[in-house]
Amino acid sequence: MENQGSNDLGSLKRPRKDFESSAGVPSSTLETGQSNGREETSSDDDIGPALPSSAPKKKRRKLPYEKLYISALPSSQRYSKSLMHKDQLSFVTITPHTDFLITSSIDGVVKFWKKVAIGIEAVKEFKAHLGEIKSVSVSQDGGSYATAGADKTIKIFDVITFDLLAIIQLESMPMSICYVHKRGASLPLLAVSDDSGHAINLYDGRGETQKPVHTISNLHRSPVTAMAYNNEYDCAVSVDEGGMIEYWRPGGAYEKPDNVWELKSSTDLFAFKKAKSTPTSVIVSPDGASFATFSFPDRQVRVFHFASAKLLRSYDESIATITDMQQAGTSLQKLEDVEFGRRLAVERDIENPALRNKINVIFDESSKFIMYGSILGIKVINTFTNRVVKVFGKDEPFRSLNLALYQGQPQKKGVVTVSMAASANPLLQEAEERDPMLVSTGSGKVRFYLFSNEEEISKATRDVQNEKPKLLNAQQALEARPAESGSAAILHTTYGDIHIRLFPGAAPKAVENFVIHSRNGYYNATKFHRIIKKFMIQCGDPLGDGTGGESIWGKEFEDEFSTLKHDRPYTVSMANAGPNTNGSQFFITTEKTPWLDKKHTIFGRAVQGLDVVHRIENAKVYKEKPEEDIKIVSVDIL
Repeated sequence: MENQGSNDLGSLKRPRKDFESSAGVPSSTLETGQSNGREETSSDDDIGPALPSSAPKKKRRKLPYEKLYISALPSSQRYSKSLMHKDQLSFVTITPHTDFLITSSIDGVVKFWKKVAIGIEAVKEFKAHLGEIKSVSVSQDGGSYATAGADKTIKIFDVITFDLLAIIQLESMPMSICYVHKRGASLPLLAVSDDSGHAINLYDGRGETQKPVHTISNLHRSPVTAMAYNNEYDCAVSVDEGGMIEYWRPGGAYEKPDNVWELKSSTDLFAFKKAKSTPTSVIVSPDGASFATFSFPDRQVRVFHFASAKLLRSYDESIATITDMQQAGTSLQKLEDVEFGRRLAVERDIENPALRNKINVIFDESSKFIMYGSILGIKVINTFTNRVVKVFGKDEPFRSLNLALYQGQPQKKGVVTVSMAASANPLLQEAEERDPMLVSTGSGKVRFYLFSNEEEISKATRDVQNEKPKLLNAQQALEARPAESGSAAILHTTYGDIHIRLFPGAAPKAVENFVIHSRNGYYNATKFHRIIKKFMIQCGDPLGDGTGGESIWGKEFEDEFSTLKHDRPYTVSMANAGPNTNGSQFFITTEKTPWLDKKHTIFGRAVQGLDVVHRIENAKVYKEKPEEDIKIVSVDIL
């Protein structure tokens, strides 16, 4: 960008510091103490210790070695790297004992990534299904991985060799799959439910036969939406659309095991029926002692004791509760009204049935903490003390959906107790050195995000462009162009609406970049970060300080100069840092600016809401930065 003194459009490079803090909420289920109601007496004959005047204060529950458990989680609360699929991510899975990350997307693609000393490495990619992947499952030993697709097939993979082993053809659309056999079982079993009935079919987990080895037909009365397996109890848990949860053993009479509750009436498994809600995901803790669910439409996270099926904890993430806490100021984090409105719109979007089964809850390796995505980021909750101990990604530009956690294994194998790990033995600490990693998908995102121990994070390089836009032929490119362009746009700002006419013929790449960013909500809640009276107003930086923003291609793109000139006010042009350095930032002029010709790409002009442009121009500023936040609420493409 050219240096024009006070009229310089270059980004002002300012130092940035990220301030992260762990947040806590008070326990809602602390033990209650009893008060002593005995009256005090004063007698000279009283000898000995006196009774306390009041009951001792209640003690807050404390989890032994809590700091040790937390230190085994990723330390950075911002993601250190993101990687891409060609389409939106569906599921992320960490394979136990074999240390692979497997990601899948709605276009039927499955990618294998190997965990290495620091980070992950790409291994192999499969076009597994012709349609959407509906469900995935990994075996208890981490050796087998299966996917169920909308093309009515199940694909079974060997994780160690990352090869496709078998294909099972189904007669109806699958809903949920789950490996239901103990580690080291001679006959692996894969449970499959479908949307056309209430039966659960058990297949050979190696895919050697196309027919089920057994069918459980009298357990549920409606289609089964989710399943999980408890290796410690050799027991499967299945949930149907009616909100009923059932326990069953994958063998023998395929009935409830004897070592769990006897009567369902003595359990809390009817909680979903009472709430008229359906669990969309079920996860069993690593120690097998509990399981957690996420349900719709009540949006509750529930944690149950496995053997007794008693409800231990419940966490309300409903929109009504979120809104009430925001208005009352009791939320974990107080958001600005515009930002809260933007996030609330995303919360409503995830109630779409296509996204519901993508949301999950996970446990850490100690089984003491649960993690799940929320409007405020990825919450980490100590279920013993009932406190939020950490929040990942609270300021990141995505709403977390599907999670997976890798906490690593000791480099030197051996028996290590919790007390040993908590000691200050440097040799033991070196042997136990880990590289924990939290993996998350984002609502509507083609990327998955990695949280690690890395503290030196560069926002300019952390989003890896490992995929390219895919167009199979020239005809498809021609047909896709109108969908990626537009003739007009409306900027809905906190000061009013600005109508812009776009010039796709003069600047096709700049218009395409602006249109796709707008449709993806990239500009939502971004600020007008630079205002110079009698010159221009600048915006489009998600960081809000003029140092950020990238194009839809993940890199800078070239200038597009035409016969259009900066010969009138209200011209919309790309901001840059020099020739061919266009990203996402743009500006609207308020006067003629002929010195900008052939230096900034013109891709539009404001035609209505000109009073809004001048109102923004006349806002109070300090060193070109508005004293009051002026934001783009959203952008409509016409």
